[in-house]
Amino acid sequence: MSSLMFDAGPIISLATNNLLGILPQLKKKYNGHFYVTESVKRELVDHPMETRKFKFEAIQIEMLIENGILEITDTDFIRQETPKLLETANKIFSAFGNPMRIVHYAEISVIAAAIEQKSDAIVIDEKTTRLLMENPKLLMAIFRKTLHTSISINESNLKEFRDRTSSVRAIRSVELVTIAYESGFLDEYVTKIPDAKKQLLESVLWGVKLNGCAVSREEIEQMIRIEACR
Repeated sequence: MSSLMFDAGPIISLATNNLLGILPQLKKKYNGHFYVTESVKRELVDHPMETRKFKFEAIQIEMLIENGILEITDTDFIRQETPKLLETANKIFSAFGNPMRIVHYAEISVIAAAIEQKSDAIVIDEKTTRLLMENPKLLMAIFRKTLHTSISINESNLKEFRDRTSSVRAIRSVELVTIAYESGFLDEYVTKIPDAKKQLLESVLWGVKLNGCAVSREEIEQMIRIEACR
């Protein structure tokens, strides 16, 4: 059956924008599985439950897991493949003579799980991981501009990483909320203010952007224009 593999970022973004309620509706429309890995679950539930600030969000996410909306996947393949992919990825770029640690275990576990499950996509807001799979040359240029130094690239490691992840594509929380908007799942928030539907779409797109989704102002404006023409 079809599946989407979720990183922690998009779910946290939905939680902090009071949008977790769209996940059951999206899953029903999608008619497939929504998975998180064990390490992502630790980021979403286990660690926040030890805090005061994010405990309520963690409880809401735990409810989605207990109700089967989010399913946990934890296999030998994921546990074995994740460290290998992580080591390869974190030795692709070097700056100041040292390898750059650019990705973390949980997000790489999402990629490993997607490879095993042959998922339709991973849902990830983090720009670095997406660009590493989709456009590593642009990522190198960003690093060069940000660090104001030359960046060297290990072509062998890059090829290995891209070969192993070639079947994986990525979507972001902005795509999820746009689909929810198009499907009418946000209609309960349509008010009597002028341009209410446009204001609603703009609010949720900017909400997920300001909570970590890597989307530009221009992309948001384009999404709003497209939806206005529907």
